[in-house]
Amino acid sequence: MSSWRRRLVVAMGDELGRARGEARFLAERTAAHAETERSESERAIADATRKQAQLKGIHERMLATLEARKAAAVQGSHEAALAAAAQAAPAAAGALWTGWQPESGLDRGAAPMLRIGRIADSESTFEPEAGGASPFEPGADSESPLEPGLSGPSLPPPHPPTTALPAALSTGRAPVESGDAPGASAMFRIRSGAAGASAGKASVAGGYDNSAPSVTTVSLPALVPLLDRAHLRIDTDAAQALPGLLLRAVGSVPAGLVRLHVYDPEHLGGSLSAFAALGKAGLLSFIGPSGLRETLDSLVETVRRVNADVLAGEHASLAELAAATGRRPEPWRVLVLLNADLAAWPAHDQAQLARLRRTGVAAGVHLVVVGDDTAGPADLPRLTRTAYTGLPGAALELDAPPPLSTVTAAAKAVAEKHRAGREPARLVDLLPQRLWAASSATGLFAAVGETAAGDVARLALGDNPPHALVGGPSGSGKTNLLYAWIAGLASNYSPDELALYLLDFKEGVSFARFASGRRDPTWLPHVRLVGVNINDDREFGLALLRHLKEELRRRAEAAKAHEATKLEELRAADPEGHWPRIVAIVDEFQVLLEARDAVTDEAVQLLDDLARRGRSQGIHLVLASQDIAGIEALWGRPSLVAQFTLRIALPKARRVLAENNHAADTVARFHAVVNDESGHTNANKVVAVPNAGHADAWEPLQKRLWEARPNGNEPPALFDGDHVPALTATAPSPETALLGQTIDVAARGAELALHRAPGRNLAILGTRGAEAADILAAAALTAAQGAKRQGQRIGVDLCCLEPDAAPSALALAAALETEGAEVDWHDGLDEVCKEWDRRCDGALRLNLVYAVDAGSARLDAAGTAALRAMLIDGPERHLHTLGWWRSVPRLREDLGGFSARFDAVDAWLALDVQGPELAPLSPASGGPAWYPRERRGLYFDRARHRVPQVVIPYKTTALLPRPEAILDLP
Repeated sequence: MSSWRRRLVVAMGDELGRARGEARFLAERTAAHAETERSESERAIADATRKQAQLKGIHERMLATLEARKAAAVQGSHEAALAAAAQAAPAAAGALWTGWQPESGLDRGAAPMLRIGRIADSESTFEPEAGGASPFEPGADSESPLEPGLSGPSLPPPHPPTTALPAALSTGRAPVESGDAPGASAMFRIRSGAAGASAGKASVAGGYDNSAPSVTTVSLPALVPLLDRAHLRIDTDAAQALPGLLLRAVGSVPAGLVRLHVYDPEHLGGSLSAFAALGKAGLLSFIGPSGLRETLDSLVETVRRVNADVLAGEHASLAELAAATGRRPEPWRVLVLLNADLAAWPAHDQAQLARLRRTGVAAGVHLVVVGDDTAGPADLPRLTRTAYTGLPGAALELDAPPPLSTVTAAAKAVAEKHRAGREPARLVDLLPQRLWAASSATGLFAAVGETAAGDVARLALGDNPPHALVGGPSGSGKTNLLYAWIAGLASNYSPDELALYLLDFKEGVSFARFASGRRDPTWLPHVRLVGVNINDDREFGLALLRHLKEELRRRAEAAKAHEATKLEELRAADPEGHWPRIVAIVDEFQVLLEARDAVTDEAVQLLDDLARRGRSQGIHLVLASQDIAGIEALWGRPSLVAQFTLRIALPKARRVLAENNHAADTVARFHAVVNDESGHTNANKVVAVPNAGHADAWEPLQKRLWEARPNGNEPPALFDGDHVPALTATAPSPETALLGQTIDVAARGAELALHRAPGRNLAILGTRGAEAADILAAAALTAAQGAKRQGQRIGVDLCCLEPDAAPSALALAAALETEGAEVDWHDGLDEVCKEWDRRCDGALRLNLVYAVDAGSARLDAAGTAALRAMLIDGPERHLHTLGWWRSVPRLREDLGGFSARFDAVDAWLALDVQGPELAPLSPASGGPAWYPRERRGLYFDRARHRVPQVVIPYKTTALLPRPEAILDLP
């Protein structure tokens, strides 16, 4: 083979090799690229698959969220509707008949709506959460979709899912009770989606405990507006709703605020006889054919009166007034016309009915027309068996009538509560927010309650009216009214503007709370004097009148000096002076005037003077009594009674108002008739009085006033007739002895002057040994204390002839030695009388003789003469005998019998001695008007007193040592 051929074969072989290599390389690269593309395709497919799964999950979650939101919206709408219904018809207005009881749901504003049944096909099924708890709480501000004219949430779709509902609502429909509409099934369920499945797994059976989840069905109640809102017409086929409607109306507001007038010409009230108990309380009247016109005329007149006197142009309706004031001054009046055949009514009656239809609602007068009479008002809201015009498009299922036992029990309960009286406003609501902001220059004004119109009722004292009479039998609230009055005065006026003097003659401590005590150290800063338990101490009432007369004299002199004619002018002329208005309140004041004696005579004279002249000087009297009719001394003075132009009569009070004014006979409990024109009928004002006497109402007020008291304000003087004052260590004036506490405003001590003068001896008369011993001890100790304070000597001769008084006499001897007195003990009266003149050395000396008559009977003639000489001549030599005789005749015998010289004993203090027995010692003919009383004595000092005065012997136990300590007994 040629070379070129060989070279060509070699070259071709090389080319072919290179081509094969390149082909293999290309094939390998193509395969690698294909593998890469395949891998990328697989990754893309995997990513797409994953994203598809994610999108599907998102889609499913979105669908679930939308379904949940839809379910929540449905549940919320249903719950809001139920909450709004519960708010529109609270308590008894919307409750079912099982366990139904009267319970007021009235708040400020219009009355509750009333349940008549339920809205058909409005059921919703709910499954409570685990544990039975529900997070749902009805909103307080939800608006009802059931009330005509009000906007609110839409009703739920017909198939809401199952959800939770509170137990308070869930018990309302399952199982169906006797009050549900006839034919209603025991269970209503809405099934859709999960709801149907849930409901399918649940089982409900009354009285059984099932392990499956419980399911409860709740329907929307059907409510109708009546009170404050509309009239109502009920077709015959819906008449079963009438008893329940009336019962819910009566029971859903405070007792007595709904009054029914039933015109039933066919059955004469028999169809509503279960309500008869209301008639006994004046809350129900059955009207016969002959009484229809009178009833219509009366209701039309009521509408006129309410518009003119209650609303008075300030409010458009009673509901608006109640919303503004929080009180309802007039009851609702419901006229029920049962098959009344309106077409046959006379023109007058039809005209009156038309007037009530037009104007009654605003004035609280409502019509309920029952029957198919086409002649009735066509524009009234209408209720049929299945529909109500106020709920267009809603099918109704009426509740069954309430059980007769429920109606009768509720009627009795409402009647009893109404007869007990409506509870008035709280005391705190009547008091001013700012204390002591008013001036008393022109008069005193205080809120004491509310009028029928809901306005605050105020009592005035000043130039007119100047004084007040308050009357009411026991339990009528008289003391409570006084508390309310005092609270109003004390809150309006400071202690510099008002001074109070409070006396209570009945047995009790009604006014003691105004003074400082062991339990409550606070006091009412305005009070100057408190007298309690003084039914046996008429003299203390007389002392108060004397004190007021002295204050009247002082003010009259100041007014004359400043040329003022009344307190307002005096205060303007003397701004630096202290001239508060004075109010003296005397409860049960008839005790002061019940006897025909000197106390009554002087008290009437003082009352007459204070009533006539006190008005111009700012002194006002408030006299309260259970029975003013029995006070002859007061009613025998018409000029005195005429000064008390403000009259306040509590229920059943007699003769407080004018003779022909009997308003107090019918006024309800917790109320009073206030009349500021001397009791004339046209000035009557009925006032609801708050509960001012309860500790929860009064104590916070008194603490607030006490904490605001000005500097230097002292607690009031307290006179308690049951309290025995103790002798204190305070020494009296020199050569003076204190025998006890006088019954007067200042609570001064009854003094016995022991100066050198004839007759300055004391005779204690009576058989009450303990009191006599206290009087002798008080006299000796105070005389010794006075001498000690002056640095003077005093001697005391003690002789005790009564064994029962010996321990007291021994203790007194020891106490006198402690006070620095020279004490001599004598075993017999003859020792005291023998050579008495030798003991007279010019210093004050006392003879203290217990039971003088026990020793004088054993004296011989010389001893008797010495006794009389000591009594007659001793005081001039500063020897004073303080002796205890157990009777007046025995004293007379010791002084010389029927020819005795009583001037030897200037002073006497009688204990259990009758007034006529004191005739020989008394300046009054026949003796003083005195009857013995425990721990009281009648004291007379001819050198100082015009008439005898009553004193309370001091209790000296605290200042005397114990007898066993004196005798060194174990």
